[in-house]
Amino acid sequence: MKSSQDTQKLHKKTLAILEELATTKVENLGDLTEVGKVLKTVIASKQYGWEDLLGPLVAEACLQVTSKNKNNFSVDNVRVAKILGGGISDTKLVKGFVTTKDSEGTIKHVKNAKIGVFVGGIDIAKPENKPTISISSAEELMNYNKGEEKLMEDEIKAIANAGVNVIVSGGPIGEIAMHFLERYKIMAVKIGSKFDLRRLCRATHSTPLVRVGAPTAEEIGHADEVSVEEIGGNRVTVFRNESEDSSLATLVVRASSGNILDDIERAIDDGVNAYKSLVRDPRLVPGAGATEIEIARQLESYGDSSPGLDQYAIKKFAEAFEIVPRTLSENAGVSSIETISSLYAVHQAGKTDAGIFLEDGSVKSATEMGVFDLYITKHWAIKFAIDAVLTILRIDQIIMAKPSGGPKMPGGAGPRDDDEMPTIG
Repeated sequence: MKSSQDTQKLHKKTLAILEELATTKVENLGDLTEVGKVLKTVIASKQYGWEDLLGPLVAEACLQVTSKNKNNFSVDNVRVAKILGGGISDTKLVKGFVTTKDSEGTIKHVKNAKIGVFVGGIDIAKPENKPTISISSAEELMNYNKGEEKLMEDEIKAIANAGVNVIVSGGPIGEIAMHFLERYKIMAVKIGSKFDLRRLCRATHSTPLVRVGAPTAEEIGHADEVSVEEIGGNRVTVFRNESEDSSLATLVVRASSGNILDDIERAIDDGVNAYKSLVRDPRLVPGAGATEIEIARQLESYGDSSPGLDQYAIKKFAEAFEIVPRTLSENAGVSSIETISSLYAVHQAGKTDAGIFLEDGSVKSATEMGVFDLYITKHWAIKFAIDAVLTILRIDQIIMAKPSGGPKMPGGAGPRDDDEMPTIG
């Protein structure tokens, strides 16, 4: 086009067409059925055939952790725990936090758990320097060990007296500490990741403590149940909160290989981020390539009415939108040329929601198929693409504004050839 101003006009025209196509919206963001039908489309792009199972699960997880103010939804509140073995159909949702590790000690199940979270390890404190301790008899050695054990027992006893029956440690748990935890019937769980420790605190409303000692009532977290379960030969520790609104939900994903687990995790991540976008703008546009073909068709008509070289640029811009239906048809194993021609013919007849049915490559209504895309995603994709074009145009104009060639020689002459250069000597 002649200038970046013409490109900006085309930008506004494209977004105006897109807004006209956004005739559907999610009326109730708290309705599992409405949200699920949108997330199924997103998940099907990576896990086609499993969207009917994973879509409602992801939707339910998002709704569980959404507060009354839906704008505060955080994608970090929906976690994924990957466990090798079984099949995708064994995937389930847990309301609470799941860590893929066994607990320490012999206590594996606690109901109505009162949780104390400690950032550091639980062990006998070691001095910063290396003092020399002089022990002259066996009695002194026994008394020295008893003194350390007494200090450790007092700390664990104070924690137990505060009502804590589950301890979560961010570091190692010493043997002496473990001995007294067993004596006072306290379940011990070790979580090495500081990020998982923060998520657990958010899920159980706990306060992480730096010191080892009795926590206050406000610092103690709560869970309906903390238990060690065996899933596919792996032991996992589950912190459940069924009776109250939990701020964290975990999808326990099963599959036969690590690659499939990673693919499902990415699909779930796409679904969760789609829900976050849906909260910002609940409008939808027809999927399956219908929106792109309709934009291309209307821009083609707009180009026919434009004079000069602008017509060529507009039509090329419109042609770029064909990449989405072309890719879909190639993935479906059908001729992209025939499919795109059929799409243009159907859209010209007024069916603006016609898209590609992947099962056989035929053209069907995206609304009837239940395939929708987020309006806000399309909006920003077009906006960012055109911003990139405008940046390239500006750089091109800057380069063309400066003439090429090196500095001129004295006397107004330009650069000389090698045989014309003066000799030195």
